Amino acid sequence: MDNLSSNSSRKKPWIAFGVVLSIVVLFLGLLMMMPKGFKATHEEIGTGKPALVFVYDPNLAVSHTQTEQMNEARVHLGENVHLLLARVGTPEGEQLIATHRAGPAELLLFDSSGSLIKRQFAVKGANEIIHWVQ
Repeated sequence: MDNLSSNSSRKKPWIAFGVVLSIVVLFLGLLMMMPKGFKATHEEIGTGKPALVFVYDPNLAVSHTQTEQMNEARVHLGENVHLLLARVGTPEGEQLIATHRAGPAELLLFDSSGSLIKRQFAVKGANEIIHWVQ
């Protein structure tokens, strides 16, 4: 009987370690899968790279879909373009929206010098975004 309880007590730390390790690995995996955020400031417009600005309205379902597509496009575009948000209801977002007379869920493409060259309403797929900015 003593031999059985000593085997059980030796296995408990390993089981606990395995459970904790599994939780940590799962958490890190989820963290790696989370989409990278977008800057909601616009000082990068006109700094030598094209900039794609999405007018983000959290009350519209299309905003979430569009940011997912922008995240997919980011994988292929890398650091060749600035992907930004103009958030409805924030001072920075409202200023850009007013300056360019943009509407909610609109995509604005600025060239490397900061001139607005294209605009279109969402949703634009990842492949479309890639071709649009190149």
